[in-house]
Amino acid sequence: MSIKPGEIPGPQSILDTDLYKLTMQQAVLHYFPNVEARYQFTNRSRDMRFSVACIEQFRATVHRFSELSMTESEKHWLGITCPYLTSQYLTYLSAYRFKPEQVQITFIPEPCNSDVGDITIEISGPWVETILWEVPLMACLSEVYFQIVDTDWNYTGQEDITFEKAKTLIGAGCMFSEFGTRRRRSYIGQDIVIKSLVQATAEMPGKGSLSGTSNVHFAHKYAIAPIGTIAHEWFMGVAAMKGYKCANTMALSLWEQIYHPHATMIALTDTFSTGCFFNELSTKPSLMQRWHGVRQDSGDPYAFGPRAKHFYQSIGLNPASKTIVYSDALNVDKALRIKKQCEELGLPKVSFGIGTFFTNDFCTVSSGWIKKSNPLNIVIKLASVNNIPCVKISDDPMKNTGNKDAVNEVKHILNLYVAK
Repeated sequence: MSIKPGEIPGPQSILDTDLYKLTMQQAVLHYFPNVEARYQFTNRSRDMRFSVACIEQFRATVHRFSELSMTESEKHWLGITCPYLTSQYLTYLSAYRFKPEQVQITFIPEPCNSDVGDITIEISGPWVETILWEVPLMACLSEVYFQIVDTDWNYTGQEDITFEKAKTLIGAGCMFSEFGTRRRRSYIGQDIVIKSLVQATAEMPGKGSLSGTSNVHFAHKYAIAPIGTIAHEWFMGVAAMKGYKCANTMALSLWEQIYHPHATMIALTDTFSTGCFFNELSTKPSLMQRWHGVRQDSGDPYAFGPRAKHFYQSIGLNPASKTIVYSDALNVDKALRIKKQCEELGLPKVSFGIGTFFTNDFCTVSSGWIKKSNPLNIVIKLASVNNIPCVKISDDPMKNTGNKDAVNEVKHILNLYVAK
């Protein structure tokens, strides 16, 4: 299948990215404007390979990123919608342009078939500039892959499928947001999804609702809230430069100096394991009182609610007053089970950030729309700042980031289990 008419892969706006990329860029601009950074790509989809044609199209599309710039109407809307983004930052973003020379893409052919293989992607340059590459680059690669390599799919029924998902979530009283930009099947596919979610929210009675989308461009297009928390990247970069002993506290403290009380502050717990986070922050009740809640992004979601409740109680805070955001590989059934558990625990302020299940949930045409068309499982993570290795020690070992020696060194510092 060739590139569909009117469907040019890649971002359609410089705001076609996740909100927390903008908030982190502002924080980096404020604290670390001269820090150099390096990012690395990982393809977790071991059985899904790229073709030469796919990578050639990907490279060509990446070169077009430099044409993107923020419009005056986008800047005006951002200033009103996100008042925590300062006029100085918006001026910086207005002048920002992607620099394709910061991205190195290497195709690695298979030994017995030079037409297919894997790729490496490395992004390097000033942190304040390179921070915006991750989300649109991943979205672009996924889109090109499903336009050229895997073509056994189409958009048939996507509106109805999404509407039914939203209908079930709303009827069950779930508050949810769309988090699917980085692994979307295509720009058009995400547009269909968000339009259907907005329609379902308008038409369906129920206590639940669509809270918004992490995609700033689509939030602007559909007049819904841009939703963002904070990413592992912030904790990883701060820890590498400031030390690991109190990395979570340092990262949260720096963040709130910019954003409290003007932005919703949800703390990500699993950059160096949730156990480490709760242990460290147990001595900082005043800090956790100011933060509105926590986000679960790896590990056992059914263990997280009880742990979060115990944590808040142990530092004298009312767990029912705090928000818990779940964002790890969610679908409707999983969200409903988690919500039920949280209700039983007396945790009413629960929301769900749903990504791939919304924006890359397709079936193959050849199977009569019965067999799933698997999405790519790809990530781009911060690898170093100022040549200092960055690591992530997730609650799910498959999501760990960093070379083994660096990971083990950090585990020693934090008194975590060290693999032999």
